Order: sequence, then structure tokens, then C-alpha cells
Amino acid sequence: MNHTPKRMLIAVAAVTLLAVGCAKKKVAVAPPPPPPPAATPAATPKPAALPARAAAMTPSTSTAPAPRYPNAVTRARIDELLAKIEDAYFDYDKASLRPDALKALQADSTELRDILKDFPDYKLTIEGHCDERGSSEYNMALGDKRAEAAKDYLVQVGIPSAQLNVVSYGKDRPVCDEHDEACWQRNRRIHIVAMAQARQ
Repeated sequence: MNHTPKRMLIAVAAVTLLAVGCAKKKVAVAPPPPPPPAATPAATPKPAALPARAAAMTPSTSTAPAPRYPNAVTRARIDELLAKIEDAYFDYDKASLRPDALKALQADSTELRDILKDFPDYKLTIEGHCDERGSSEYNMALGDKRAEAAKDYLVQVGIPSAQLNVVSYGKDRPVCDEHDEACWQRNRRIHIVAMAQARQ
């Protein structure tokens, strides 16, 4: 008879321990579900990174085929603008731009700038010319100064310097062969052309 109450106490103690043990297991089981939701947000940024990669690929794809040289229609428009920009003329033995020379360079140079900035491989040449008076060496240097003065102005307008080359022909390429001031004035000039190698 003494054993029965002890057995009952042991049984009650065992049941209590089991209940406490089960309650601890249930508590221990409850925390693991929160980490999966934490894993889900961590997985969410990965898809966001994929569109960023796709977006990075899109500009490089669109940038790669961007032309660096104008098509035939745009080249025709550039040639038209160059034809409209009159030669800029200079005083005797001078390389500074006169008001009429500035006006000639201003004509359509803004539109020309806007076209050229999109085609960095397309270049223009500014030719410097002189009249027949003076030595060949002197006129070559003077023609170069005239071309540089025109280039400086066009760079101020916004045409990239790298797209403007200068060359001096001195007195070697006159547009007029008379030996008077009216003819000499026509020969003291700068003339802008598209570079020959740019057309190839």
C-alpha cells in the first residue's frame, strides 16, 4: 500500500515533466517559422537586381549601335550648312576676325554644332588663305593664324575642338587671279570644308 502512493506520485511527476517538456518543445518549434519570412524578403532583392542588370544591358546595347558618323542625309545637311556659311574675310596682314567675318561664321553655326556633337568622328577643316603679296613662308604662317582665329570662335560657339582641324594654304589657292585690292580681299579668307578622309 505504501507503494501505490509513491507510484502515483512518480506517475504524476512523469506526466508533469512530459507536459513541461512538450511545452518547451512547442516553444522551441514556434521560433523557426519567423526565419522563413526573413528569408523571403532576402530573396526579394535578388529579382530586383536582375532588372538592374537587364537595365544595364539595355543602355550598352543601345549605345553600341549609336553612329559616330552621320548618314547620307545628315551629311547632305552639313554640306548645305557649310555652303551657307560664307567665307570669313580679313584685312591686309591681319588675322583678327572683323565684324563681317563674325557674322559669316555665326550663320548656321549653331545648327552645325548641334549636328556635330552627335557624330564625334565627323571632322571639319578650316582653311586659311592669303593674298599674293608677301613671301610664301610669311603667308603660310598668316593663313594658319587666320584659321586658328576662326577655330577659336567656333569652339566658343560650342563645336568640339577635336572636330575642327586647321590648315594653311597661304597664297597657293587663290579664288581670284587679278592684281588689285578687290581680288586680294577675296583671297584673304578662311573657308570651312568637311575633311576628305571623313567621307570615306
